[in-house]
Amino acid sequence: MKIKLLSLFVVLALLSSCGGDKPTDSKKSTAAPKSMVKKVEKKVEETAPVDNMSNKGIGPIKSVTLGDLDQELADQGRAVYKSKCTACHKVSKRFIGPSPKGILERRTPEWIMNMILNPEGMLEKDPIAKKLLAEFSAPMANQNLTEDEARSVLEYFRTLK
Repeated sequence: MKIKLLSLFVVLALLSSCGGDKPTDSKKSTAAPKSMVKKVEKKVEETAPVDNMSNKGIGPIKSVTLGDLDQELADQGRAVYKSKCTACHKVSKRFIGPSPKGILERRTPEWIMNMILNPEGMLEKDPIAKKLLAEFSAPMANQNLTEDEARSVLEYFRTLK
């Protein structure tokens, strides 16, 4: 009985503090504070739908043209991947980071290369990268690859189906 009364008292106290008195000064604005507007805008930005297959990401790579598979480049990419990426990524399963298998069905080549080359900028500004960070709770490490190395890793990813 005491718990029910205490709970009722807490609820009533909260409800009474939530209500607001009408401003007595008719010149006061009823607009939401700017900080509240910024929070709402941020929430909308975070929940806005993103087309994963048109997002090119944030970074130096603006366009990638994929032709026939270059097996020599893919082999170079496999070596780079094995030396730099396997601590966090496994080809066939989720690990500390997502599996790269089938990545080109989920992301654009530009996005993939920008994530490899500019993970800090991507995690700060790209909505897909932000969602991945929230999902995996581990930021992508910058391995300081060159554009050529990142391109070779992308070519290797093309072989993972």
